[in-house]
Amino acid sequence: MPGNTFGKFFRVTTFGESHGRALGAVIDGCPPGVPLSEEDIQTELERRRPGKHLGQSPRREPDRVEILSGVFEGHTLGTPIALVIYNRDVRSSDYHPLKEIFRPGHGDCTYFWKYGRRDWRGGGRSSGRETVARVAAGAVAQKVLSAYGIEVKAYTVALGGVKIREFDPEEAERNHLFCPDPEAYREMCRRIEEVRREGDSLGGVVEIRATGVPPGLGEPVFDKLDADLAKALMSIGAVKGVEIGAGFAAAEKKGSENNDPITPEGFLSNHAGGVLAGISSGQEIVCRVAIKPIPSIAKEQDTINERGEPVKIRVGGRHDASAIPRIVPVCQAMVRLVLADHLLQQLALKAFREHVPLP
Repeated sequence: MPGNTFGKFFRVTTFGESHGRALGAVIDGCPPGVPLSEEDIQTELERRRPGKHLGQSPRREPDRVEILSGVFEGHTLGTPIALVIYNRDVRSSDYHPLKEIFRPGHGDCTYFWKYGRRDWRGGGRSSGRETVARVAAGAVAQKVLSAYGIEVKAYTVALGGVKIREFDPEEAERNHLFCPDPEAYREMCRRIEEVRREGDSLGGVVEIRATGVPPGLGEPVFDKLDADLAKALMSIGAVKGVEIGAGFAAAEKKGSENNDPITPEGFLSNHAGGVLAGISSGQEIVCRVAIKPIPSIAKEQDTINERGEPVKIRVGGRHDASAIPRIVPVCQAMVRLVLADHLLQQLALKAFREHVPLP
């Protein structure tokens, strides 16, 4: 199964299955001398850890990370960094009744049709649990970005049809949904509880913002910054759509409305979302992703088994009512990985230009 490695200069390979012994990541290309500890990574893992709030999976995973290599005396060595998170609360027996049945909305059928076999214990690599390795790697990427004044934050801006009406980033740090609107947060909580009692699930929208990004990140033509951001975010299992800047709203605007005027003091708007021609403009980078509802629900659904026979299914086990909020730090991590990768590429180009001045 290829496709488990992401990035070029800052390369991340993830491994592990939902109900396997462990999950983890190997990071290749992280510069030496970056201060890094297990607690730096643990802080981010706590943001996606299950079982903390109503409506989340009661699976009790401590998600404690161990750094196996690449760090000595509190700093990176420039050698591969290996991270591992052991699974401690696995209940594969919950999935025995579904061993030969394809769950609607999951990758059960497509994995089986592609490979001829699949890990039916919680979905294996297609499980949302796979993202714990992304968050761990993203925490390392943020340490690199912080050295250059770049910060990446993510917020819940819509959930179950409830949309924010104001934006207070400090409020997002005070509630478990990472919602920047206190009134919308309360409405979202009520909506989660309502749908949870129905045995159903909800989708929503996450917005990711990166500040301090210098102009010049991005490699035309096929490795545009926004193209890599879209790929990174779409690689998250629950994501079904990505917008950069104005996104789909740009299709309804005139050119005079959508262009961002430039003055000697800078841009007057940011409909481009901080990216022009695939290259960062120095403005805040703004992405939004559409998150589908969790497909594992208690309501009865129609499906088939591995023999193609029709069956009815109710998915038991331990599942979230919504991928939000636990997917929020995952989206944040993927943007961090992209920016770290492009930052290192740009630094290499800058070093070359300083030694070989252009005519």
